[in-house]
This record gives sequence, C-alpha cells and structure tokens, in this order.
Amino acid sequence: MSVLRLRHLFEPVESRFAYPPSIVSRVVNPSFGLRPFVESDEGQWQALRTRNHDWLAPWNSSDPMGGSPLTFSEWVRSLDEDGHKGAAAVFAMILNGKIVGEVSLGAISYGSLRTGIVGYWVDRDHAGQGLTPLAVALLADWAFFAQRGPHLHRLEVALLPINSNSRRVVEKLGFTREGIRRHYMHVAGKWQDHETWSLLAEDVVGTVESRLVQVPRGASREDASREMTNENSTDSGHVSEF
Repeated sequence: MSVLRLRHLFEPVESRFAYPPSIVSRVVNPSFGLRPFVESDEGQWQALRTRNHDWLAPWNSSDPMGGSPLTFSEWVRSLDEDGHKGAAAVFAMILNGKIVGEVSLGAISYGSLRTGIVGYWVDRDHAGQGLTPLAVALLADWAFFAQRGPHLHRLEVALLPINSNSRRVVEKLGFTREGIRRHYMHVAGKWQDHETWSLLAEDVVGTVESRLVQVPRGASREDASREMTNENSTDSGHVSEF
C-alpha cells in the first residue's frame, strides 16, 4: 500500500486558494453563477430552505452526535474561516440575482492527495433545468484550473443509491462510478451507504462546463471543448472570476 505522509497534507495558507467574488457561466447560461454566502442572505436563505424542507429532508446530512445547529450568521462565519484555512469552499447558486441552491467543496486535502468532496442541492422549482450540473461544472473548473483556485487533482461526489436525480448530475458531467462505500455518511438520521463518483483533472479536455454543450453533428466532443476553451479562456484559467 502507499504510505501517506501527513505532513504533506498541510501547506501555507497563501498556497491554497482565494475565494472568488463570483464564478459566472459564459457558455451555457450567462444568467447563472456562483458566489460566496454573506450574512445579508439570511432572509432569502431561510425562505428557500423552509420552502424546500420536504424536498431536501431525505438527503440532508445529520449529526450522529446530536450537536446544536449553527445560526445563519455563525454558519457564514464558519464558511469564511474554512475558506481562509483552505479547508472548504461553499457557494450560493445564483440565477438572475436570486439564490436557487448551493454547491460545496469540502474535506479538501493537499499534498499527495489534492482532492475534495462536492455536494449540491437545488430549489425544487428550479430542478430539471440543468442548473445543478452547471453549478458543479463551474465549481470543478475553478477547483481544477483557476489561477487562484486550490488546483486539485480529484473531485468526488458521494450520493445515496436511491437518489436518481443526483446520479444524473454526475452522469451528465462524465464522472466515473467507483463503487459503494458502506455506511459512509450520516444522512436523515442514520448511517447510509453511498455511491462514489470521481472526476480527475486529466479527464477534462477544455473545461468541465463545455461538457454540458451539445456537440455539433460531425464534430467530436474533444474538438468542441478545445474550441470553446480558446474562445472563452481568461487570465484566471478555465473559469471566469469577477
């Protein structure tokens, strides 16, 4: 087996990443993007979570130790701290200026691993519109390629085997199914098995976002991805940050 040297998991803060003010889709949907949460989002956030309570309940992670939940302000401050440490990055999904969901990159490891775990959810009224795959694609392009991103090598998504909606997200983006992790995460009040899917930086030709664009007849997806990358590349790498 490989020997993991723990001291290589930790690097100076300045070598990790900087939270971008926003990450905007320039190819698939220019009205859609990601940005960090701020404390002034509380009213909109609480209304969204309340409206989606039943929709999200079967998939919500839970605390097996029964800890007290954070207030919204405490949660936002903890996100800022995690970002400063390079441990996690959580973004609001924004459509036409409104929050419609969340996408996160957590459990980030550096050194010889350079990996992170992606999570996501979307407002029920906006499900089926391609927003969640787009959010994951934007997050992946930032995590893999952005000049001031974490420069990860591997992204992982763990989903409940019965969650077909979540599975369609990773299938659309070309993640690879790796197998089942037994009792991997505490969800909806109990330990549950999860399917594990992964995407590697070297799997990507062009950008992850370009995988969501229909390929013209007679063209290969690789050629289309390269063309879109050439047309939309910026100094920040494969992702537009403002």
